[in-house]
Amino acid sequence: MLQRISTGFPVHRVRAQAARLGAILAASIMTLSIGLTPMPSGAKQRALPGTAATAAASQSPTPLDRYLKNLETLHVQFLQTVADAHGAEVGRSTGTLIVQRPGKFRWDIHPQSSAQAPAAGQGSAAAQAASPDGGQLMVSDGRNLWYFDRDLQQVTVRPMTAALSATPAMLLSGTVDVRQHFTERSAGTRDGLDWVYVEPRSTEADFKSALFGFDGKGTLQRMILEDKLGQIVTIIFQDVEINVPVPASEVTFTPPPGADVIGTPAR
Repeated sequence: MLQRISTGFPVHRVRAQAARLGAILAASIMTLSIGLTPMPSGAKQRALPGTAATAAASQSPTPLDRYLKNLETLHVQFLQTVADAHGAEVGRSTGTLIVQRPGKFRWDIHPQSSAQAPAAGQGSAAAQAASPDGGQLMVSDGRNLWYFDRDLQQVTVRPMTAALSATPAMLLSGTVDVRQHFTERSAGTRDGLDWVYVEPRSTEADFKSALFGFDGKGTLQRMILEDKLGQIVTIIFQDVEINVPVPASEVTFTPPPGADVIGTPAR
């Protein structure tokens, strides 16, 4: 789960920590993206309908239900930003998301420095500068969830049943009944997108709420997540490819030589 970032650390350490925390939460979410600054948590609540102030969760199909019904595989580039509870950006990253339902995905994310951060909406995520050697990689092979921190040269592995309990990854990876683990409601239209507001039913979930934004064709284009401390992760999508072949090598993982491995994978 994301944690509030202390302002007493040097900027580069704060940004590095934000990148790791954002990767853990957002990669738990299974999505894609490119180019926008996240709204402060209060602004998000005012600007988008569908938060706690709206009507009770709908039982009729939402754009999210329709999207997941037809989703088999996904390949996207994304831009992710992390803002603290006051709306100040504390992390920016680019990366690639690959999904193969049910239960397999690859989330590869690389932090950007302040000098690398582009203006909102400029260029694709693939074209934006980011360190190829740093960042984090999260791979679900359908049995285990592998998390590799390149900066620390450390691998953490957990069985899927434990690692993905009550997280957004369950929602998008196709491993559980969405309506059983999450409440959904339509949240109106803004910025040309139809929004769906989602809350986990479990109080132990890693996030407080999420907004999923779909374009006129029903394709997921943006996601905004709020953690329990009020931090906001915004993920914007580009170069979206749906239901294309996914090589097996993209959704498997072998710890690199010399990396420390924490945990025992399920066999």
